[in-house]
Amino acid sequence: MRRPVLAAVVSAAALVLSSFALATGAGAAPSPTGLHHRNDHVCSSPARGYAACDALRQDTVDAAGHLVAMASPDRTRKPRVTPAGLGPAQLRDAYKLTAASSGGKTVAIVDAYDAPNAAADLNTYRSTFGLPACTASSGCFTKINQFGSKTGLPAANGGWAQEISLDLDLVSAACPDCKILLVEARSASFSDLAAAVKKAASWPGVVAISNSYGGSDSGNTTIAQAYNQPGKAVTASTGDSGYGAQSPATFPGVVAVGGTSLTRNANVARGWSESAWSGAGSGCSLYNAKPAYQTTATKCAKKADADVSAVADPNTGVAVYDSYAYQGYVGWMVFGGTSASSPFIAGVYAQGNALTSGSTAGAYTWHHPGALFDVTSGSNGSCPTAVWCHAGAGWDGPTGLGTPNGTGAF
Repeated sequence: MRRPVLAAVVSAAALVLSSFALATGAGAAPSPTGLHHRNDHVCSSPARGYAACDALRQDTVDAAGHLVAMASPDRTRKPRVTPAGLGPAQLRDAYKLTAASSGGKTVAIVDAYDAPNAAADLNTYRSTFGLPACTASSGCFTKINQFGSKTGLPAANGGWAQEISLDLDLVSAACPDCKILLVEARSASFSDLAAAVKKAASWPGVVAISNSYGGSDSGNTTIAQAYNQPGKAVTASTGDSGYGAQSPATFPGVVAVGGTSLTRNANVARGWSESAWSGAGSGCSLYNAKPAYQTTATKCAKKADADVSAVADPNTGVAVYDSYAYQGYVGWMVFGGTSASSPFIAGVYAQGNALTSGSTAGAYTWHHPGALFDVTSGSNGSCPTAVWCHAGAGWDGPTGLGTPNGTGAF
């Protein structure tokens, strides 16, 4: 943890109970007050043709399973005013990025709806952790709609606002000197999100585009083509519900990013241990062609998820700051989900050599597996082909080829 910051203003909603959200993981044992942690989706399940964000917030619930707004780590109903969860220095140490820099390249984040406080919240995160400011006035941070305008932004949405904060913070953690372009689609439909991706790809200086959302595995070639952007690293979350493939991660032009559990371990040379996260999505697409660079190791005739991975388990989660109160939660929170790993990996690509070498991002990574930490333990469920859901040496579904060990594979 770093120096304290001023508490965010808490609305009257901060003390109400909400029954929202699907529990997706077990938490700590209940305290004497009957409160305990639970990991909850902040976006609802998507309708056909739409996507849901893959952010998981570590919440506090009472003995009946009802969400308790603004419960702090000591399980009192007070807002958390200092960050919990992994911060930039820890993440860059875990993935051996401490000497890496981008030279001022731009990472684009594509999400649905508007986060009204995105610029201010981003800089609260960055100042708290000692990162340089990234403001609109300096040209470091830009927010536009899917048509490229800085005005006429979409309607605000609390769940997607938290997703956006997670994305901005994790790009900052991975790549402190990167510029950031936030492209907000007017809805969570794949047609609008695809339009936002195309706009991001056309923006000057963008080298990587992160997409922390997904829907059912899709064979829509028109939508898939929007995510095929030669010369740029397009990353996408594999999902948070365990074994099962989702788009856009299954699109051939996308680097599918899975998830791990990351913990400190002084007994190993790296200083950290990693295993496949039980919630990480993975699988074999039913529709999308196998990229030429994916080998027979996937045992899949079409596109296989994941390609690479990074921390995603909310129980070993990351610090996020968001001041747009949603379900009574505001300020510092702990998040996970493959929504964390996708923007982080996009930030790593911005610091690597994949794109300057002339290789596509996915091909470069698959040709440099020795520059990754191979994750060999853990599982995300049951599946017809063991490698699709059980971690092991080499490629596996939940973690792909592994996690960053510096930028050599990016």
